[in-house]
Amino acid sequence: MELKINGQLVTVPDTITTIEDLIHHFKLKNRTIMVEQNHTILRKEEHEKAAVENGDTIELVQFVGGG
Repeated sequence: MELKINGQLVTVPDTITTIEDLIHHFKLKNRTIMVEQNHTILRKEEHEKAAVENGDTIELVQFVGGG
């Protein structure tokens, strides 16, 4: 399956069916991130049920502390 993630065309396994699967795939599970799917910001509670489809545009934004 091909997705556009953070502006880059990325091929991911077809076993990824939800945003939560995608987060696990990129090893971001325990990080604070914001997910936008097809120009819609998703709440964390929606990640488990939000279906990922071929051609989706996804932005994964990770928050980093510091100064």
